[in-house]
Amino acid sequence: MNKKKIFQEIKVFAIMILVVSSLRSALADWNDVPTGSMKPTIQEGDRVVVNKLAYDLKIPFTMIEVLKWGDPKRGDIVVLFSPADGVRLVKRVVGLPGDQLELIDNQLFVNGTLVTDPPKSDPVPEDQQGMVLITDENLDGREHKVMISPSMASPLRSYGPITVPAGHYFVMGDNRDNSNDSRFIGAIERRRIVGRALAVAFSIDKSHYWMPRFHRFFSKLH
Repeated sequence: MNKKKIFQEIKVFAIMILVVSSLRSALADWNDVPTGSMKPTIQEGDRVVVNKLAYDLKIPFTMIEVLKWGDPKRGDIVVLFSPADGVRLVKRVVGLPGDQLELIDNQLFVNGTLVTDPPKSDPVPEDQQGMVLITDENLDGREHKVMISPSMASPLRSYGPITVPAGHYFVMGDNRDNSNDSRFIGAIERRRIVGRALAVAFSIDKSHYWMPRFHRFFSKLH
């Protein structure tokens, strides 16, 4: 095989990689979840499917918007670039531009309305955080579970009141005492939101010899 043919094959392969990468960057992707900040909704070792066309179309590999047809809603689980270090995070939108938010002892108020229910059951054991409480939260009629860790020393169980700035979104992890979210990194600019997380594609349990969690495969996120 001559050098010209080798170069041509390498060129074709490189173009294929570029095209596939561009499609992933602009249309759909998956995101590994290495931490438990979204427990109990998302577990460490989950790989979530991200719809990058949920709200807009961006130029591949950039945060530059080409077309826009929607905005995140309260309760959406989104993937975003952290303003602190650029790392991709998975969090839940709890506040829209102009919303007034206040967190009082892990109970969230949105525009003066309490959206987090008091825990209805006793603490349950959790591998990483000891005994935890699981309760419900309702954002515009969309219910999801949140996890609270009474034994953890969390500095921001109470926060605000604050008003979400124009063009920004307030995001939090469902694991309220163990999440690096808008309480620490601030409200998120709209352009930093990559897309909406839709489902768990597959899941592996890193703490148990990387065994697959088959019951989580193809499960929809709420």
